[in-house]
Amino acid sequence: MLTTPVVRCLKKQVEDAQVHYVTKYSSRAIVESNPYIDKVHYYNNDLYALIEELRLENFNYVIDLHHNLRTLKVKRALNKKTFSFKKLNIEKWIYTNFKWNVMPDVHIVDRYLDTVKYFGVKNDGAGLDYFIPEKHKVKEKDIPASHHAGYIGIVIGAALNTKKLPIQKLQNLCLAIDHPIILLGGKEDSQNGEQISGVDPVKIYNACGKFNLNESADLVRRAKLIITHDTGLMHIAAAFKKNIISIWGNTVPAFGMFAYYGNKQSIDFRFEVTPLYCRPCSKIGYQKCPHGHFKCMRKHDETSIAEKVKQLLGKS
Repeated sequence: MLTTPVVRCLKKQVEDAQVHYVTKYSSRAIVESNPYIDKVHYYNNDLYALIEELRLENFNYVIDLHHNLRTLKVKRALNKKTFSFKKLNIEKWIYTNFKWNVMPDVHIVDRYLDTVKYFGVKNDGAGLDYFIPEKHKVKEKDIPASHHAGYIGIVIGAALNTKKLPIQKLQNLCLAIDHPIILLGGKEDSQNGEQISGVDPVKIYNACGKFNLNESADLVRRAKLIITHDTGLMHIAAAFKKNIISIWGNTVPAFGMFAYYGNKQSIDFRFEVTPLYCRPCSKIGYQKCPHGHFKCMRKHDETSIAEKVKQLLGKS
């Protein structure tokens, strides 16, 4: 998601550019309908097969927005002029280990775009892209009639547990919000979704695991407001210029991966527990709090979040 402005700006600003994209097959929904990509190459756990496929294309340039050991092998094998993203791992290490914020005050999207300055590419300010195929747009009959007039989307999942509110907190938040709610997440979030929706099955619809990524993105697109952890659906919400309430745990917006709107002035209101001596403890997260107390999520005030929801709905 966060690399889509690079693709769009390259395609639109570099004359006759043919833009190919390499990603994991599991991420295909994000890129397969993108009109700014001429061809997608999928990595499916066979790096050597992928390299042979890429060699046949005889590229002029390679732009590496991932910059890890695997992409290093690809770049060496293709032996073309390359431009690689600076990951700032040292700065992140200093921040997580010593709590000294030496990160530049620049969003990761703008740092991605720095990688293609060589081509004269400039940020067009249009933000992120997400394209939903018509066949994956959710029909009215697929969500409860009680939610047809509008709903709030709450993203309950995240890649790692230290980026997620505890179930009790999510239950309390849903009870405090006087508005229809759709819970969003993958199959892995379905059971938690059932526990959360169980406190008010009429108001709260658990969509976790019932829709594919494109369909979930469409539910995000149609929501009045999105409440989310630091996770992929937050960036999809930003692509659709939705107002967002983002709830942060062990990670911090200062890493440069908060909601990105480009020139569009949508609202990204962030809830963080500060000051907290141990935060951030990781640049990505853990399955459980390394200190055992999980204060970065347990100390969030559900009432304050619900009040912000009411305020933003009133503005809209």
